[in-house]
Amino acid sequence: MAHGLALDHAAWSSPWRARSVRDKGVLSLGLLLAAICLPPIPGGLVVAVLSLALLLGPIRVGWTRLARIGWLPLVSILIGVATVAVSVSWDAGLRLEVTDAGVATAVQLAVRALAATLAMFTLACSTPMIDLLSGLRRLRVPDPLIEIAALIYRFSFGLLESAGAVHAAQEARLGYASRSAAMRSASMGVAALFVRSWERARRLEDGLAGRGYVDALRTLEPARRRSSGFLIASIATVALIAMVAGGWQVLR
Repeated sequence: MAHGLALDHAAWSSPWRARSVRDKGVLSLGLLLAAICLPPIPGGLVVAVLSLALLLGPIRVGWTRLARIGWLPLVSILIGVATVAVSVSWDAGLRLEVTDAGVATAVQLAVRALAATLAMFTLACSTPMIDLLSGLRRLRVPDPLIEIAALIYRFSFGLLESAGAVHAAQEARLGYASRSAAMRSASMGVAALFVRSWERARRLEDGLAGRGYVDALRTLEPARRRSSGFLIASIATVALIAMVAGGWQVLR
């Protein structure tokens, strides 16, 4: 959950938070499409470098926070790359083999996956979840789906707070002094967390019903800064990356 908290803190503290979801979405999705559709080298590599520059520059994530956010996706990418690079066969027993073709495919996969991940981070690290849900509502996504996503998002922080309180109380009572005590405390903590979650959900449902909730709970949305120049620059940047990748392929 620390990964999610770091991502949420980055989004709320980003200078790009005041920008329109439309502008940031066009840039991020454009970079994502470029990372997926263009050749990994140089297309994916350019997308990765540009996305990293945006994250460390205008979005101001910082190396430390970016490492906290990106370590889990990076581990997933490494696991996927390893399975592609290493060939497994059962001829005369288990054999692990690394071929040139497998390594080349793994490198392309790693570049493409890293570029796509960094491209999505440009949106996730600059746009809080509440703004994303508001953007989905403007795109005519059904209200029940948006409300379910919003409730899960808000409820997760309540669960994290409850889990932290239960764990702190158990540590204060030496609940993790030994292996057996730790196992017993962990099982009791999960049971207590389940009961608290159930009660919190029931109270939330009663509160919404008492306020006349039916399909959606609308709130006021602050005005976001829309920029035609930013939008044009985003489209031009993606088009330039595509031209560079196409020219590289022609020259090769």
